[in-house]
Parts: sequence; structure tokens; C-alpha cells
Amino acid sequence: MKYGLNLLLWSTDVNESLFPLFDQIKGWGYDGVELPIFDMNRANFEAVGARLKDVGLQATAVTVGTPDENPISPDAAKRKAGLDRIKSAVDMCQAARATHLCGPFHSALGEFSGAGPTEDEWNWGKKTLAQAADYARQADVTLTLEYLNRFECYFLNCAEDCARFCREVNHSHLKMMYDTFHANIEEKCIRSAVKACADQLVHVHISENDRSTPGEGGVNWDASFAALKEAGYDGWLMIEAFGLALPDLAAATKVWRRMFPSEEHLATEGLKFMKSRWEGTA
Repeated sequence: MKYGLNLLLWSTDVNESLFPLFDQIKGWGYDGVELPIFDMNRANFEAVGARLKDVGLQATAVTVGTPDENPISPDAAKRKAGLDRIKSAVDMCQAARATHLCGPFHSALGEFSGAGPTEDEWNWGKKTLAQAADYARQADVTLTLEYLNRFECYFLNCAEDCARFCREVNHSHLKMMYDTFHANIEEKCIRSAVKACADQLVHVHISENDRSTPGEGGVNWDASFAALKEAGYDGWLMIEAFGLALPDLAAATKVWRRMFPSEEHLATEGLKFMKSRWEGTA
């Protein structure tokens, strides 16, 4: 098992200003970090990748889809822009030595049609993501789709649907991830949800119901860890949490209140929690 920390807790930018933080994260006992990919500056990602290697941290990455770069848009130009955005993010992963590109880049974050996905949208998504996976394969990066709750997107909202989408694309470099925050909202049964996607599951976000310190909220952690164990999961357990340090991100994630004492508290206590629960789960 590998334990990681998503850097969105501190920053949406990836550059040399993060170097002192990498030393802290390594000192706390983490195996790696998750890099936010929003600014496609290759030189920055190369520098960060080199620094992570020196520190002894591995990396994954996360990005999103936008309304103008949307793989399921009826507008072919926007679908092409969505594909190009994923390709650029893959390039940043390669520069930083990140193995997985995670996130809801299957569709536009926060954009709604007033209904669920159509057959056309499903097929547009499959075609676009298959092309993106071909590109990711040559960079040795695994595209890792994240389903979101119904308040953040309408395309993929549960583990079963996300797994079905990946199976239909049927590509070695397109898989999916499981996020305890979204599952807490959408899934009726955690065990059934994890079982439904186990064959496609390559990454896990550990995220509390209020986006605070894992283990200090309302997620059913007993069921979550037991289900992952039962599924034979052995990848990243990556903490994803958000605070108030970044106004734009706080607005996007609807974080209005201070939900934890400090970033260090969240990072250190969250790691202790993950390790104790994983090692203590039969």
C-alpha cells in the first residue's frame, strides 16, 4: 500500500515554491504526492519531478474538464479541445514522473444539462477517452477517471457507471478511481460499490464527508476499508482535502468554514488514521 497527499490542500500551482513542503511531506512519512495540473508549464513540472525524485517521493496527478474543453460536448471543437487538454496534462505527468492522471476530466466540471447523460454523450466520451488513452499509453501514464456526486457533474455519478464506461472503452491505460467523499453521497452500499468497480479500480481518494481530516467526520470508514481489502486493492490511498487557503478553490469546492485546526494536523493525523485502519482491517 502507498500513502499520498493531494497538494490541493496548499496550492493549485506546481512550481519551486513547493520544494520545502516536499521535505515536510516526506518527513511525515508519506510515499508520494498528487500534483494539481491546471497550468500546463512543462518546465515547472520537470523541476518538480526532479525535486520529488531527490526527496524520495512518488507522484500522481489530478486535473478536470472544463465547459470549453469537454470530451462529451455536442460541439466537435469542444470535444477536440477536451482531448487536447488531456494530452497536455499527460505531457505534464510525463515531465513530473507522475504515473496516474486522475480526476473528472471525462466531462465539464460543474456544467449541467438538466438530465442524465445521453447515448450520444456516452459514445462521444468513449471515443474521446479512447484517443486520450492511446496518447497516455505512449507516455506510460494511466488515465484514472473519477466519478463525482450529482451536485458536481451529471455524466458519471457512481462506481457502477464509471466501471461500465471503462469496460466499454476497454483500454489498458484507462481505468477509474474511488473517492470516499463522493461515495458517501451517492452509494447505497459501500461494499457493493467497491465490488462493482474492483476490476477497474487503480486509485483511491481518502476524503472525509466535510473535506476535513480523515477519521474526524462521518464517512463509514469501517465499511470503506473493509470493502477495499475484500476487493484486493493495493494501490494509492491518497488524502484529498480542501481548506480556505486558496479562495478560488474554496469557492469551487464550497468550503466556507474552517474544518480542521491546521494543514499539518490534517496531514499527520490523516496519515496515522489511514495506516491504523488499513493495518487493522481484516
